[in-house]
Amino acid sequence: MPRRATLRLTDKMIGNLPTPAKGAVITYDKDVPGFGIRVTKNGVRSFVLNYVAAGVERRMTIGQFSMWSTTAAREEAKNLRRKIDRGIDPLAERKDKELVAAAERAAPTVKDLFNRYDLEHLPHKSLRAAADDRSIWNQLVLPKLGAMKVTEVRSTDIDAIHVDISRTRPVRANRTIEVVRKAFNLAIRWGWRPDNPVAGVRKNPEQNRTRYLSPIEIMKLAAALAAHKEKMSAQAIRLLMLTGARRSEVLSARWDMFDLDKGVWVKPSAHTKQKKEHRVPLSAPAVQLLKELKTEAIERMKEAKASEVIPYVFPGADGEPLTDIKRTWLAVCKEAGLASQAEQRRRDGRLLRDSNGKPLIVWKATVRIHDLRHTYASILVSEGLSLPIIGALLGHTQPQTTARYAHLFDDPLRAATERVGALLGT
Repeated sequence: MPRRATLRLTDKMIGNLPTPAKGAVITYDKDVPGFGIRVTKNGVRSFVLNYVAAGVERRMTIGQFSMWSTTAAREEAKNLRRKIDRGIDPLAERKDKELVAAAERAAPTVKDLFNRYDLEHLPHKSLRAAADDRSIWNQLVLPKLGAMKVTEVRSTDIDAIHVDISRTRPVRANRTIEVVRKAFNLAIRWGWRPDNPVAGVRKNPEQNRTRYLSPIEIMKLAAALAAHKEKMSAQAIRLLMLTGARRSEVLSARWDMFDLDKGVWVKPSAHTKQKKEHRVPLSAPAVQLLKELKTEAIERMKEAKASEVIPYVFPGADGEPLTDIKRTWLAVCKEAGLASQAEQRRRDGRLLRDSNGKPLIVWKATVRIHDLRHTYASILVSEGLSLPIIGALLGHTQPQTTARYAHLFDDPLRAATERVGALLGT
């Protein structure tokens, strides 16, 4: 590149430098070695610094004349010269900083974390659980943290989300913490950050709620199910009562899982919470219910002139398995006296009102569908069966999961000791 004579560079002089006909020309400053102004054929004027590092001559651009004064550019050149004297290559240093900045820009965000969590983790959960996870992310987490880099998230950020949700939904706040903790554990495995910002976040205390239906309540519920017009969903609830199975297991049940001659239900690993095959014997009433359902399925096949029976035990109108039985559950609970009226509130605690301004009153079941599973276990306890047997029937893999029913042994034990007391007290 052509060079002009070494001069004392000034703003005025640089502004008067001629534009070369082609290429570029550098005019060097006489005070700072290698410091100069480059003028291109397009008239662009830029301050540069020539220097030698590791035996190789290098040239770096300090900045354009339109952005830098000559005095400021000269001081920058002096600072760079001092680095060079200490063995630092400023051009290499700049490239390293650019690489770091590029890496930071490309670093995954919390939204990226969710996308990978959704792609790789959620397929291993049930459809219902996966949908709930996505709801937590989309409604509660991503609006606040989505744009942040995964490495930038701090415990205080997680605490703030937990505190905010806890004001109106303390249990939901705890579920949110569990979901985000799992995602950041995966982030550690993927090498996105070395620690988990959720560690140490204190969850809200929760009151374990376990409801058991009394024999009278069971009879009323059974009568309401028998009279309910939606037979398919009502029969699904009956099977829940007779087996203690989880709702997802019953609603996704297929005919090829049952051996009705032997009275056995083999739940494949893909359908169980523990991801293990669960083989469970069926009671005579459960087998009879399934046989009736199978007969009805065959009749529907004949009416539709289909070649085979729909594979699902509880199909919906579209032939796919039922996914929601909440309406039927509320209806039979109302009929059985297991529901109550309550004022409907928003999630922020405010009352919902009708067109006349009166509080909107809705019916709510006082018993959950999952309580049928607890009731099933309580009946087994009252019959004197051991916790390991109960756990095997319910599909528990951890003894502590079944241990929640241990206190129910108090009633049959008390009855037994009362017999002894009655005999010895006479």
